[in-house]
Amino acid sequence: MRGGDQAFTAFVDACSAALMRFAYLLAPQPAHAQDLLQAALLRTYLRWSRVRDNPDAYVRRVLVTVAADERRRPWRREVTTAQPPEPTLAYDPTAAIDDVDELRRALAGLPARQRAAVVLHYHEGLSAAQTADLLGCSEGTVRSQATRGLDKLRAALAPDSQEIGTGGDHD
Repeated sequence: MRGGDQAFTAFVDACSAALMRFAYLLAPQPAHAQDLLQAALLRTYLRWSRVRDNPDAYVRRVLVTVAADERRRPWRREVTTAQPPEPTLAYDPTAAIDDVDELRRALAGLPARQRAAVVLHYHEGLSAAQTADLLGCSEGTVRSQATRGLDKLRAALAPDSQEIGTGGDHD
């Protein structure tokens, strides 16, 4: 095994659980999240010599990009159903929360850029500047996408909301 291969393997061993949780938030279907992570890790491995100084940021950016690309493909678009799928991932730290499935469905109902902005800024705790850097946009765009995403999440999770993705007009 070459030195770069060992460094990449060590990186994957150290970060794979956190990256999988992040991928799962971007694509709540477990199989899609696993596919996203595998695609991102492959791209990272192929560019390892150039990204080894900050591979975590690179992988997260690739995950966001691949998730957005996947949503654009008509055969990969998810259809929201009345019943959520049963959670199957044992490593999910939020499984004990009763409303986690509802939140995941609401996140899945957001457009890819809004979902990425919300997840990066609020779940991952990145600043608007760091999020903008990962998404390749301005801080103002991050703030507006995150605000719109939060508004849609609030509407979708409101007690009187009947369906994910609905909830009235933006104030």
